[in-house]
Amino acid sequence: MPKLTPAILHCDDALIVADKPAGLLSVPARGEARQDCLVARVQACYPDALIVHRLDMATSGLILLARGPEMLRRLSLAFEQRSVGKHYIALVQGHMAEDHGEIALPLADDPERRPRQRVDLLHGRRALTRYRVVARSGEGDDAVSRVELKPVTGRTHQLRVHLLSLGHPIVGDPLYAPADSAARHARMHLHAAGIALIHPQTRLPMCFESPVPF
Repeated sequence: MPKLTPAILHCDDALIVADKPAGLLSVPARGEARQDCLVARVQACYPDALIVHRLDMATSGLILLARGPEMLRRLSLAFEQRSVGKHYIALVQGHMAEDHGEIALPLADDPERRPRQRVDLLHGRRALTRYRVVARSGEGDDAVSRVELKPVTGRTHQLRVHLLSLGHPIVGDPLYAPADSAARHARMHLHAAGIALIHPQTRLPMCFESPVPF
């Protein structure tokens, strides 16, 4: 298998913007065989790099790293204050009925099927996703919708579970799509395509885009 290499889109004294390929962990996981990850690759060149947020292993796209603990504090605060804008592109099964809308369903761990998450109206944490259908194509079992997603909150698997809740799982999702979808596709069709923020030192606006690979 070819080595999955993250591309560095931007690097300065405060932050790094990397483009993570699908199939690469954001951070190390349990077990010696799962230590290779985006943060380790970046730290090989920039030892002070600290990850600010994560993407699922199956998700590709843009991810921010801070240069040192003070920049990590500032960027983490920006995420907490929701001043960092992110948008994703997904390909989902079926034709979505509405052209745009919001999904406001609380999410919680699914203790019997870890690492899956589930909608939990009683005990779940607030989660909000805004979506817009970009295109619809295909018919019958081959019908798909291309969707732009803007998560307002950042819960684990939020986009994946919210789309599933509408009856439109992400194509190729190994956890939430039907088994035949994951078997027929080499990857999950979810990509972190854009990120916008205020630079933590210069206070100037910055915006980065990553081409959608599907």
